[in-house]
Amino acid sequence: MLGHHYTQSFLETAVASVNAGCNLELSYGLRNNVFMHIPQALAMGNITLQMLRDRVRPLFYTRMRLGEFDPPAMNPYSSLDLSVVQSPEHRNLSLEAAVKSFVLLKNVRGTLPLQAQDLSGQRLAVVGPFADNPRVLFGDYAPVPEPQYIYTPRRGLEMLGANVSFAAGCSEPRCQQYSQAELVRAVGAADLVLVCLGTGVDVETEAKDRSDLSLPGHQLELLQDAVQ
Repeated sequence: MLGHHYTQSFLETAVASVNAGCNLELSYGLRNNVFMHIPQALAMGNITLQMLRDRVRPLFYTRMRLGEFDPPAMNPYSSLDLSVVQSPEHRNLSLEAAVKSFVLLKNVRGTLPLQAQDLSGQRLAVVGPFADNPRVLFGDYAPVPEPQYIYTPRRGLEMLGANVSFAAGCSEPRCQQYSQAELVRAVGAADLVLVCLGTGVDVETEAKDRSDLSLPGHQLELLQDAVQ
């Protein structure tokens, strides 16, 4: 609220938040967070002790139901490791969720989906800063990924048995330095070209918003060269 100029100070924000019913602040990394000013607001009479208790009660009730205060031995999730999280059943479910959540804006002449049996002898080029860089494939608030379970577009296409050539064109999403020659070499003899573009956390995250939807740096030029 402070950043949006709804309030003018953390104290004012604390008062407005508690009065509105808020009982939880996401303040990771902020030593001087908003709710640290609640004692001052209470002392000044801007909020009451009963109001504070009413806000705290459901928060701690929920935490108790979630087992946050139980001994670790009572928590069934503490024994889970990657063998469970990355089990075939869970990976298949993740794959199903991914397939069902894709948004296809245009499919000229039924190009997609690609069929592995149709790619034999085909020359594919996969290009762009997102084509083979696992680090940039995860969005804001993503967990720390295990490299062995990451499939970049390049890695996935190579598993189909096609002849795949690759060129990043630019090494990171900001695409400040772009190698047109590298791209042309990859796409020049290809039967099918997949261009992998976007932003990623290098360009935008929470509290790091953009003023437009333009592709960063030379990415649009990269796309136009691939089409040409």
